[in-house]
Amino acid sequence: MASFLDKLRQLGRPGEDDYTEVDLGQFEEMGSSSGLILRFANLAKVEMLPEIKQEIYSGRILLVDISGIKRDKAAMDKALGELRKAVEDISGDIAGIGDDLIAVVPSGIRIDREKIIGGTD
Repeated sequence: MASFLDKLRQLGRPGEDDYTEVDLGQFEEMGSSSGLILRFANLAKVEMLPEIKQEIYSGRILLVDISGIKRDKAAMDKALGELRKAVEDISGDIAGIGDDLIAVVPSGIRIDREKIIGGTD
């Protein structure tokens, strides 16, 4: 009969049944299709809004350049109102970055409005 110490030694030794072949390719494919995507949009006309709103509803993070629409105050107000409504629909967040960019993020992400370094503008 084997002693107690011999049994313990046997437990620590690897056997042939302890290893399994794993195809890492299946994990690479899964990783490439998931996750968040950052998209950049150039909002030059109000007619571009449906395409940008579709990206918002798809859950993408967007940086929207509004420099092309800033000259027309009525168009800019309409565009910002529609973007805010779309962000509200998905419980996301929206914030201006400087004078020409707007950051839009989906639900589950919040935009911190405090600067890490540097003074106020």
